[in-house]
Amino acid sequence: MTRTDRLSAILELLSERGSVSVEELVDELSVSPATARRDLDSLAEQRLIKRTHGGARSHSESFDLPLRFKYGQHSDAKRRIASLASRQVSEGSIIGLTGGTTLTSLAEELASRGEFDDAAGSALTVVTNAINIASLLVLRPRIKVVVPGGVVHSRSFELTGPFAEHTLALMTLDIAFVGVNAVHHQLGAMVHDDEEARVNGLMVERAKKAFIVADSSKIGRRAFVRIGELSAFDGLITDDGINAADREEFEAAGLQVLIAAAA
Repeated sequence: MTRTDRLSAILELLSERGSVSVEELVDELSVSPATARRDLDSLAEQRLIKRTHGGARSHSESFDLPLRFKYGQHSDAKRRIASLASRQVSEGSIIGLTGGTTLTSLAEELASRGEFDDAAGSALTVVTNAINIASLLVLRPRIKVVVPGGVVHSRSFELTGPFAEHTLALMTLDIAFVGVNAVHHQLGAMVHDDEEARVNGLMVERAKKAFIVADSSKIGRRAFVRIGELSAFDGLITDDGINAADREEFEAAGLQVLIAAAA
């Protein structure tokens, strides 16, 4: 496990538990106590966690992984999911993209499509509250990028707050693609931040069709606040790490489950 992987793993544990001890990190990450302490010190210096005697805890506010740490996790599955999600988008569509690493991969897939790169006029309209996604797509001449106002979330680059909510309430979308921190067959789609949940939920409401986009590591997990019940969505796009029981539960809840299989 690389240092970046360890830091991501520590942040993931903190997002789930709220606190961790050095002893827990030694057992779960198979590292020495000295390495665990150095990793915790590094994250604390970046003000991503708070050090405690013998361990660390998350900040009191809603906790999420910074995008720069998350991007490398499950990257192959995310690329496959992004490719499958891209195939749901046709020319002339108006789509919504929330923030997150899998949605960033989807934006990259859309940006690479030739029909969105040549000739004049808009072939695709993308409404996104993620400024990193907007900056990626705005360079494509046939993709019209619409960004609501709001306050930028420092970890996910998403715009949240009343300005974003007011702008999105004026729009209609053909498809919304929603990134999550967790999805559960009983609890629905969830994220760690309440303001992100409100904006993402509004994007779902404004769309004719809405997909949860999540790699299989998010399935069966829980996060701080719910974006919406499964009934608010039309489908789940995930990878072949999903187990048969979970797939059956989601399909029984009325979701179309699209699986991006490895080649």
